[in-house]
Amino acid sequence: MQGTARIAGMTGRDVGRLLLLALIWGGSFYLIAVAVPHVPALTIVVLRCAIGAAVLAAVLGPSRLPRGARAWVGLAALGLVNTALPFVLIVTAQQSLPSSLAAILNATTPLFTVAVAQVATRDERATPARIAGVAVGFAGVAVMLGGAVVAGGGGSALPYLLSLAAAACYAMGSVGARRLAARLADPNALAFGQLFVAAVALAPLMAAVDRPWTLPVPPVGVVAALAALGLVCTGFAYMLYFRILAAAGATAVSTVTFLVPVSAILLGVILLDERLEARHVAGFALIAAGLALIDGRVLRRAGGG
Repeated sequence: MQGTARIAGMTGRDVGRLLLLALIWGGSFYLIAVAVPHVPALTIVVLRCAIGAAVLAAVLGPSRLPRGARAWVGLAALGLVNTALPFVLIVTAQQSLPSSLAAILNATTPLFTVAVAQVATRDERATPARIAGVAVGFAGVAVMLGGAVVAGGGGSALPYLLSLAAAACYAMGSVGARRLAARLADPNALAFGQLFVAAVALAPLMAAVDRPWTLPVPPVGVVAALAALGLVCTGFAYMLYFRILAAAGATAVSTVTFLVPVSAILLGVILLDERLEARHVAGFALIAAGLALIDGRVLRRAGGG
């Protein structure tokens, strides 16, 4: 199969970039965990989007920025659904959810994508393996979520539900992003447009709700975390993602879905002293199994395809 061959044929440099991307995106959950005790959610998101957009604008230059009303209408919708809303949901969830669990729940995005693609596209129909993967993956979510309800009542389930809602937003956004990318000459322009729209749309709400000018100046470590979140985990990460996509293909870069929770768990355990309960480990195992079924490469290799 072409996708399998490209995976097998990834260069060492491509593999290194993929591992770096997984570490960076896993690190974003750690950096958010550092920031949330000191900075309100909307302020974190606006700063992340604004810094990331500035990085991409500097790389693109004026001549390659998005142009035309049609492109910006699409970017406006995408910026809200695929960036502003999920970023806010994730940061809000992490106010009471460990970073490692937030990353695990974010990895359910492909489960939602199967359902969205079934409704919104004609070329990505659900196969029996994908349907089974969605069922197994959401069984893992039920294990994690059900344990939260039993352990602490309905309120304890809210951050889980916010994280799942963010994953669903990413799933819907991925369909729109694929359609919009065909209209833009540079994929980095797609990333810039989303981040720019999100920053502009959320800035007035941030001013009204957070009133950041009235807050005490956060510690230096928190400022550094916010800068790294925007510069590295957003601006640079988008460029790295599209670099891998161009060099190794969509199948290869999709592998990052499996790796991000692993890096986030390691960072959370080592740097934040987080601990996963047995239900979290069991739920993660089921989600990973569901993702493997949706991805299909394990089944193809087992069948000699």
